[in-house]
Amino acid sequence: MNPAYVAFEKEHRIAAGDLPEVARAVKQLLDQHKDAAVLVFNGRTSALVDIDFRGSVDDVLARLPKPARPLDEEPAVPAAPRGPGRPKLGVVAREITLLPRHWDWLAQQKGGASVAIRKLVDEARRSSGDKDRTRAAQDAAYRFMTTMAGNRPHYEEAIRALFAHDRRRFATLIADWPADIRDHAIALAHSDQAD
Repeated sequence: MNPAYVAFEKEHRIAAGDLPEVARAVKQLLDQHKDAAVLVFNGRTSALVDIDFRGSVDDVLARLPKPARPLDEEPAVPAAPRGPGRPKLGVVAREITLLPRHWDWLAQQKGGASVAIRKLVDEARRSSGDKDRTRAAQDAAYRFMTTMAGNRPHYEEAIRALFAHDRRRFATLIADWPADIRDHAIALAHSDQAD
């Protein structure tokens, strides 16, 4: 399982863990080496995380973004019901656009349109779960590699091997990259197998 967040200073991984833990380690490094160039990544998606490192460690920690709720985690139960007939499941009303034939079909389904759509979404999530995890792992590895290794030897060939699901070739192509970058790229590329 990949850490929630990971920080790199040049080609070295300097911290991994939850965001406050990583921010604290990065702040300590920056206090010792003012010219250090540090990048903090979301450990699952490889999105860069923007952190304001001005001030004390406590100042930095106070400004950290609040963590988002994972997609498959149940929302917190609200203190008071939102209205009559609303289950305490965190149901959120939003707009979707469908063609008339879709609305006609939904209207004929047992339980109505909302129940039918929820069932369709749940079934799609179950049936495409493996493909979705593989795509997410490839996308995260691609983002990380583009940021940290875009100028490394065999970068383009490694990206092709990643998306071709050729794990052996992928590992061979990045074998000479700096160890921390190589190991993190491999962990991301294989994270679809961790669940």
